[in-house]
Amino acid sequence: MNMRFIVVGLVLAGLPAQAANGIDVKRGTDATVFGNCVPSLVVENKSAETIDYLQVDVVVALDNGQERTVELKSAYREGVLFPIAPGATAVLKQHLDTSLALGAACGDVKSRRVLRTVCEAPDGKACASSVSVQP
Repeated sequence: MNMRFIVVGLVLAGLPAQAANGIDVKRGTDATVFGNCVPSLVVENKSAETIDYLQVDVVVALDNGQERTVELKSAYREGVLFPIAPGATAVLKQHLDTSLALGAACGDVKSRRVLRTVCEAPDGKACASSVSVQP
């Protein structure tokens, strides 16, 4: 019976090592710009590959029952990229000049969920590493 606990412990001990080699995205600081909440996400690239572009679309539920989608990006997709090197961190931002403002204050945000994640490595290829997002 003690062998089961030893085996389980070894299996669980191996899990964080796999997760540590991926791309972790966590909630960043919310800012208020002209009365609108502008969320952000912080990326930690724990993988061995460079990320050329990362976008996370977050659905924000408001107190009034409405939902809005916010695109948080590492760079302008059509412009200059800001690669995220292995071991580096970066902030994903909403570009208010290319997307609609949330139209609500940060205090009106009830919940968040991830709708879509786009991760591109050099040459436009999809990232090989897993992306974990906690909005």
